[in-house]
Amino acid sequence: MKRKLNCILLVDDDPDDNMFHQIILEEMNIVDNVDIVVNGLEAINYLKKENQNPPELIFLDINMPKMNGIEFLKAVRNEKRFEDLKVFIMTTSSEFSDRSTAEELGISGYFIKPLSYTDNTKRTDSMDSFIQFHLRKILNKE
Repeated sequence: MKRKLNCILLVDDDPDDNMFHQIILEEMNIVDNVDIVVNGLEAINYLKKENQNPPELIFLDINMPKMNGIEFLKAVRNEKRFEDLKVFIMTTSSEFSDRSTAEELGISGYFIKPLSYTDNTKRTDSMDSFIQFHLRKILNKE
């Protein structure tokens, strides 16, 4: 039995990407709420709000102003209550060092943008394949 996520946090400074991802995620009907912040510093502040449960999942860009994705990951992994937070990198960076550092910081997955949300046969990193393979344990009751 599928269940919906309570909240996904998009952390990306590109407003067009954020709008596109939010629309697609809502159309896929897998989440009740999609929140958006534009850099790692805003994401840290978002997570530290009192009386707020953390999102079940974060989609994180690496290259952002003020605090980039790697800096955010380092900060968030140093806090006990966020060490198990599921974070998926969605970035235009194909640098091996970015991926390696992110993996060392305990990411759940890494995707190179742009993603294809509708044609699973053209891109193995499409959102359809992401849902099918990476989120099935989260979305399906066991």
